[in-house]
Amino acid sequence: MPLQVVSEALTQTRKAAHWGLLILPLSLMVGSATAFFLWGLDKVTEWRFDQPWLLYFLPPAGLAVGFIYHSYGKKAEGGNNLILEQIHEPGGGVPRRMAPLILFSTLLTHLFGGSAGREGTAVQMGGSIASGLAGLFRVHGPAWRVVLMMGVAAGFGAVFGTPIAGAVFALEVLAIGKMQYEALIPCLLCSVLADWTCRGWGIEHAHYRIAFANATGNPFEIQGVLMLKVLAAAVAFGWAGNLFSEMTHSLHAIFKRICPYAPLRPALGGMLILGLVWMVGTREYLGLGVWSPNPSDVTIVALLQKQDIHYWSWWWKMLFTAVTLACGFKGGEVTPLFFVGAALGNALSGIFHAPADLFAALGFVAIFAGATNTPLACTIMGIELFGSAHSVPIALACFVAYLCSGHSGIYLSQRVGVRKTENAVVAVNSTLRQLRENGQTFWQRLVRRCCKK
Repeated sequence: MPLQVVSEALTQTRKAAHWGLLILPLSLMVGSATAFFLWGLDKVTEWRFDQPWLLYFLPPAGLAVGFIYHSYGKKAEGGNNLILEQIHEPGGGVPRRMAPLILFSTLLTHLFGGSAGREGTAVQMGGSIASGLAGLFRVHGPAWRVVLMMGVAAGFGAVFGTPIAGAVFALEVLAIGKMQYEALIPCLLCSVLADWTCRGWGIEHAHYRIAFANATGNPFEIQGVLMLKVLAAAVAFGWAGNLFSEMTHSLHAIFKRICPYAPLRPALGGMLILGLVWMVGTREYLGLGVWSPNPSDVTIVALLQKQDIHYWSWWWKMLFTAVTLACGFKGGEVTPLFFVGAALGNALSGIFHAPADLFAALGFVAIFAGATNTPLACTIMGIELFGSAHSVPIALACFVAYLCSGHSGIYLSQRVGVRKTENAVVAVNSTLRQLRENGQTFWQRLVRRCCKK
């Protein structure tokens, strides 16, 4: 028995040393690449604010993005979904060209005003770098999956400054209701080291603060009436996450149908964005939406700090983002989802007579939980960003939103590991793409029922 214990300990030590050879260079490379990306993103955002005329070149920028991916993208066009597919069923790897393509295309999208995010860029750079290192170190079999998950964790943790959430996200995003614990320690180490590397380059993440304080004085206790309001809002966050996913996928299908030539789709989308700007009469819903030089603009920071109620900002940001991403511009969905969730929480606080900053913070993470089916990662992210004093309402909002979002999500290669409800008519291990193709999403079933009536 003692010999067996020693043998197992030596085996685990060898594995740790083996992973250490990959963790350090992977973390340094992904953290540095993310730091450069965030620095560039700040610069192009400042240029767009300083030079308002850049917006009118959004259609030509879209044509450039579309042509680049049409000519050189190949498998890289799959983006986050390709990485998930390779983790589920390794074969061919993630192309090295994905990292520079997504980096350049995202900066181009933000320079000219596309409403997109940044997590997709960081995750794709992380997956591309991880795949390249796995080939260099001749990693094969199940270990290949772990290395890709490490890249996802490193990119996500570094881009948001939330290393624990980054590690859990990489484990949780693969399959609804299942966690891939075999990669827990490597993902956590990669995420933490990549975040340290990113910060070491002098990158500062946005600081989100809310003033709400629990009246009971106990950070883990929540008043009954307020809890009911949080639960009601969480249902709305889940539905909104589902709506965003379905809107983006449906618009993507429409763009493909009306414009078969791929490079022209982002150009067409750019013209639609210009039309939306003219219609609403503001540029508040362009770009990330984290901050603005105009103090009166609705931004994520403003929604978390001010008590002004904005009832329809969530809808406009959702529409701008869905059009931007569906037509082929690059970036990600998560930061715009933060805006949508915070704005929806702000609107609901006016309806429920609840604290606006608290509900904006809950929407910030809960709609992300619903759209990505990652309630645990989003709960941890909320605690990392807003503090443990709000952990109970954050957890309630994220898990209820996840449950109410249905079997849908922004990542179509995500699989159903466990059904959310026992009576759900979905096949375990099917992808969200297969559910859509089989007409099994909530909105598709709703349309069929309405048509029968």
